[in-house]
Amino acid sequence: MITLSVRGLPRTTTEESLTELFTEYGAVRSLKMVKDLFSGDCKGFATIDMEGHEARAAIAALDGSDFNGDMIRVGPDRPRKARGGKRR
Repeated sequence: MITLSVRGLPRTTTEESLTELFTEYGAVRSLKMVKDLFSGDCKGFATIDMEGHEARAAIAALDGSDFNGDMIRVGPDRPRKARGGKRR
């Protein structure tokens, strides 16, 4: 299982349209799209879980492609490193 990071999504993107785009390359196990709290519009990024070979095919095909008028970036999700240190 690989978690993909999708960035550059237009505000009009829905979970259904994003799922439809990625199911061309395999089964979407889970999708989490960040939405604006008040308007419900997409904030421009999402994470998607797919099987390894399917995720790699989606990255190769969709990274830098046009989606509803905007160029999207698709790549493996990199977990953020913890910042800071011990408190004294």
